[in-house]
Amino acid sequence: MEQLVRDLTPQVLGILVRRGADFAAAEDAVQEALVEAVRRWPDAAPDDPKAWLVTVAWRKVVDAGRSASARRAREERVHDEPAPGPSEDQDDTLLLLFLCCHPALTPASAVALTLRAVGGLTTRQIAEAYLVPEATMAQRISRAKRTVAEQGVGAPGDLYRVLTVLYLVFNEGYSGDVDLAAEAIRLTRMLDRASDEPEVAGLLALMLLHHARRAARWSASGELVPLAEQDRTRWDTDAVAEGVEILQAALRRDRLGEYQAQAAIAALHCDAQTAEETDWPQILEWYDELVARTDSPVVALNRVVALGEVDGPYVALRALDAVPPEVPRRTAVEAWLHERAGEAGRAAELYADAAAVATSAAERDHLTRQAARLRHS
Repeated sequence: MEQLVRDLTPQVLGILVRRGADFAAAEDAVQEALVEAVRRWPDAAPDDPKAWLVTVAWRKVVDAGRSASARRAREERVHDEPAPGPSEDQDDTLLLLFLCCHPALTPASAVALTLRAVGGLTTRQIAEAYLVPEATMAQRISRAKRTVAEQGVGAPGDLYRVLTVLYLVFNEGYSGDVDLAAEAIRLTRMLDRASDEPEVAGLLALMLLHHARRAARWSASGELVPLAEQDRTRWDTDAVAEGVEILQAALRRDRLGEYQAQAAIAALHCDAQTAEETDWPQILEWYDELVARTDSPVVALNRVVALGEVDGPYVALRALDAVPPEVPRRTAVEAWLHERAGEAGRAAELYADAAAVATSAAERDHLTRQAARLRHS
């Protein structure tokens, strides 16, 4: 029943919003309907649980509207329990997802609201995942709902913003008792089923291909393992195969976008049986394509790594000059290039500098070990 409720909640919430309820009132009504469902469905759900939840939640919206000063306007707009028609059979989760990624929201607020309204996570779970107090997260979500209610449904976020929010969720990985990477994949699958945009498929493929390497990213003692040193027998071959199949189907539609290009790079890494077999020239070509499509300094930095593999460290170091110093991992890449050039002393210094500004304990420890290795070699 828990999974059923989780799947239906965003659909019911989306229907209420489409009927004219404001976001905050709709979510309150859905939560109250869920409480009744827990009380009334002790053994089995009704034949049509979605219709049941919509009916109960809508009654609560109407009741709340009747007690407010705007009762007449609300009743004229949405009437009293519209009769369900063919449109009620559609999945309104897509509408809800776009609404949660409203352009008036900050990325952090959009992520929190998406996880709460579409993902069905509790405020406590989201707070633990992002390492903030529950009260802080509750305030963030409440402000986001108020903003959406004030801005209205007429200007939801565009598709690229939705994809950006989902990728932000994915990149948080695992924290607390919530696997955010798996949750992002679930939500992106949902969006992919409802959309014919190849970039949605590209993002889903990218997530699957990155997620496939997850088990090999950490040693038994919890240390970060770089891609070149990972035990590739631990990669999830089923996830790789699915990611590649989704990517190929998207590329055949000949509407290339950034996520498809990133997924193509991930696929080339997954295709190599060993690090030495990696097709770096083709990866560099894909990075050239990405650089032409985006001015992202992170993409430029990743291209420098590929350039170092193809044309050597000195060519890559010259290209690195164009990457702003404040870009995350830039110093670590510079250290790696100096090591490849045989300049162990300089590389050790740079690894230590990179460790000092690392954003995670695992990355900091890894870079510190690299500096110590070169100093004692």
